[in-house]
Amino acid sequence: MVLGLASVVALGWVWARQRKRVASFLAEVSGELKKCSWPWEPQEKGARRYRELIDSTVVVAISSVLLAAVVTFADFLLIRVVGFLTRLHL
Repeated sequence: MVLGLASVVALGWVWARQRKRVASFLAEVSGELKKCSWPWEPQEKGARRYRELIDSTVVVAISSVLLAAVVTFADFLLIRVVGFLTRLHL
């Protein structure tokens, strides 16, 4: 609670002291964000609006699962190989 209050006071102090600079920065950020290419169609409505975003998310999720499977298999295999080699007592 005290930390939150201190944060609000600090932000208020910065805003009061640097109002023009902060406002200028926020205006520049807003201008730059308008130039960005966002992954949705503004004319579409509902879930169709986010089709590209949803498709990209599905691709990332599937890729992550496949990578996890490959790493798990490689780990299992290496554990078996190293275990076998250390039992040979060369």
